[in-house]
Amino acid sequence: MSLGKRAAAELLGTFWLVFGGCGSAVLAAAFPNVGIGLLGVAFAFGLTVMTMAFAIGHISGCHLNPAVSVGLLVGKRFPAKELPAYVIAQVLGGIAGAAVLYVIASGKAGFDLAGGFASNGYAEHSPGGYSLVACLVAEVVLTFMFLMIILGATDARAPQGFAPIAIGLGLTLIHLIGIPVTNLSVNPARSTGPAVFVGGWAIEQLWLFWLAPIVGAAIAGVVYPTLFNKE
Repeated sequence: MSLGKRAAAELLGTFWLVFGGCGSAVLAAAFPNVGIGLLGVAFAFGLTVMTMAFAIGHISGCHLNPAVSVGLLVGKRFPAKELPAYVIAQVLGGIAGAAVLYVIASGKAGFDLAGGFASNGYAEHSPGGYSLVACLVAEVVLTFMFLMIILGATDARAPQGFAPIAIGLGLTLIHLIGIPVTNLSVNPARSTGPAVFVGGWAIEQLWLFWLAPIVGAAIAGVVYPTLFNKE
């Protein structure tokens, strides 16, 4: 499969992650009387990854996340020469997903980007008012664990065919932990999409949601093979 086709798959998959995950938060989380709430949003993010892992995992590996690509690169599962194409495709997919979501969400009277548009934030823009340090630690640790799940579930020694389920449920779990802290990123492309439309504070705080996930993923890329590769 050519790099161009694999990048196109990454763009499509990341579009679905942002549109599906952030869309559930913006459109359905607090819908009157029957809103899906935090639990529903967490499952929505997990379902986007699980469905895309089955749909395009055999094409591109279904990274959908610059941090995942970096973690796999550090863990020697992904070639460095392909990283730029994957990251560009993921970011473009994230922005496209947020763009379609914006068109839909803004079609309702009273819609206001000041509500956050599912952007990630820290301090006064943390859903639970968590500090910069708390948000940094949460994003590093949760991305680290996400990558450990990915590296383990896709290990050649793992049961075959179940990786998308483990990874999707893993993403659900870390959202259940992290939504109150940062609205949960663990994915720079997911954070970039909504931030482009919110602007202002969301762009100013975006650095953390690139730095922390990439650091957490890179650490996992070192730790997993060090601890668990065959002797």
